[in-house]
Amino acid sequence: MVVILMKKVHVMSHRLPPQFCDGLNRRSFLRAGGLAMGGLTLPELLRAQGENRDRLGHKACIMIFLAGGPPHQDMFDLKPDAPSEIRGEFSPISTNLPGVQICEHLPQLATRMHRYSLIRSIYGAKDRHDAFQCLTGRLNENQPVGGWPSLGSVISKIRGTAKRGIPPFISLNPKMKVSGWSNPGDAGFLGKTHSPFTPNADGAANLDLQGIDVSQFQSRTALLADLDRMKRQVDKIIELEGVDAFTEQALGILTSSKLADALDITKENPKLVERYGGGSYEYAGYGDGACLHNDYFIKARRLVEAGVRTVTVAYGRWDWHGQPHGTNFENARDHLPFFDQGVSALIDDIYDRGLDRDVSVVVWGEFGRTPRINAKGGRDHWPRASFALMFGGGVQPGQVIGATNKYAEEPTERPVHIQEVFATLYHNLGIDTETATVNDFSGRPRYLVDHTQYGKIDELV
Repeated sequence: MVVILMKKVHVMSHRLPPQFCDGLNRRSFLRAGGLAMGGLTLPELLRAQGENRDRLGHKACIMIFLAGGPPHQDMFDLKPDAPSEIRGEFSPISTNLPGVQICEHLPQLATRMHRYSLIRSIYGAKDRHDAFQCLTGRLNENQPVGGWPSLGSVISKIRGTAKRGIPPFISLNPKMKVSGWSNPGDAGFLGKTHSPFTPNADGAANLDLQGIDVSQFQSRTALLADLDRMKRQVDKIIELEGVDAFTEQALGILTSSKLADALDITKENPKLVERYGGGSYEYAGYGDGACLHNDYFIKARRLVEAGVRTVTVAYGRWDWHGQPHGTNFENARDHLPFFDQGVSALIDDIYDRGLDRDVSVVVWGEFGRTPRINAKGGRDHWPRASFALMFGGGVQPGQVIGATNKYAEEPTERPVHIQEVFATLYHNLGIDTETATVNDFSGRPRYLVDHTQYGKIDELV
């Protein structure tokens, strides 16, 4: 088994006002002096920064939520020798990992198997349509007062902001009719300070920033100048008068042109945008899920580069019970090509930019689908087995973890609980789930996962 040792994260200074006439701000000056007094000289500090110039500067996570429960046995765990009412209509194709096959409608992911890891034995889900368990690692029952916080909220609490004016947690989820799917990742008992910023919550057609449509970004020089001027005024207020953390974060978001820039994919190379494949902002499937638009994946990557620590994206509508809304396989033929192209492009983008060391990506849904196809040509809910894709952030790529039985009913090799995925993500983000806690409303410290049972997935890190 190959084990990758995670590199230590270098200390990076933040840009904080006010500045001296030579451009060095007072707090950075004092910090540099403190480091020098601690044994790190200024030349050593500069050298460390130079050696780290191609790193992101912070650890981040992108979570792609496949709303509705994708069919594991029609995507990444095909059973070609099973009876027809179980194996379905699709054939497996070989990947570039010897002996590993996936669905014929995922040819681009098949050629990139060496860049991601596939988990075929996820368990621990509950039969309910809710992003909650994918966002928190917990079941939506017997919760503490205020509710369990999501991954992004926990990261916000423990790590704070990476860059001034950039929120630590953003959800790109569009507004959806199924409230459980549109859940952006609530902060629970951590409170509103650690809630996600949701620029797309009011509709799917455009990403808005406080009423500023992305289409307006092309001619906004004067606007950005006004925003920057306003931001300097806000910085002065914060420094002189002080404000609470939530107000400071809100003011930073409202006055940050960096966030607007991150959401503006017109700044990307058009050829790269084309590689992602576009899509539609119309609600996918039965009209009540998320849309199939791969620009969300580009925006997620741009956001983590800009300083966001956690980005969540709901993608598609995967709850395919059959007619009269199309069979499982008709819907899959619609979804899988977009999914294949978008996720493949994101994999390449993450690696090509060197972000694979710092950005963890997980792709999954709330549960799998029934092994047996129902009378309407669909597959129903199946929480006993599902899959996840993981790449980046130090994850060991090019492997398959776990297996299910001959009908894809139950994990038979290396069962992976949902909380193990979370422990792995926290590990990649530099957080030790054996010791790290967050306090609930009563002040009681709460572990991030049930550390007495679940640790990180050793095969991955």
